Amino acid sequence: MTNQPDAPLWRDGEVPVSPRFDDPYFSLENGLAETRHTFLAGNDLPARFRDGFHVAELGFGTGLNLLATLQIWRQSGTAGTLHFTSFEAFPMTGADMIRAQSAFPELSAIADELAPFWRDGAREIDLPDLRFRMVEGDARLALPAWQGEADAWFLDGFSPAKNPELWGADLMEEVGRHTAPGGTIATYTAAGHVRRALEAAGFAVARVPGYGRKRHMTRAELA
Repeated sequence: MTNQPDAPLWRDGEVPVSPRFDDPYFSLENGLAETRHTFLAGNDLPARFRDGFHVAELGFGTGLNLLATLQIWRQSGTAGTLHFTSFEAFPMTGADMIRAQSAFPELSAIADELAPFWRDGAREIDLPDLRFRMVEGDARLALPAWQGEADAWFLDGFSPAKNPELWGADLMEEVGRHTAPGGTIATYTAAGHVRRALEAAGFAVARVPGYGRKRHMTRAELA
């Protein structure tokens, strides 16, 4: 059973805000710069890329992280296929995703390439260099049933204060169970209860400088 697509509100005509969680889908300062700092650099990408490298994500949102990751995969010249799995309980409509992605002209070529898939409501995309899967539904139920392992995790749910379901200790334990040896996690939040949950799940956790006005973020590596 799937949920009805979330219809965002639009701040300044460009930034989508979730009315369900009262939180923007990406940084009001510069969403792409935040993604690059938090999730890409936070997971030491593209340096760790190899054929079959698997990124998993809690919170697909607008698809910005997918686009930015595929861009640096291609720029890195890594041969083979990038695997990208995202867990999303309340997916946007294709039209809203395309509108949100249009705010980032640097990603326009990739956005245009993937737009037909979003218009069709696709949850799977297979390209010569990309194997993407969106797992719809509550991650607390979907992740335990997932058969995959991620080399890098993007924890990108809405704020822990507004969306606590995506940051609980039980779910962080499942993240740990679905992380490959030496795998990493990056997230914009430095909330103490999130860091403690990751430590309990077997990660070595570090608080590092965040993007923009966020003084700190979290990076973790499976110990």
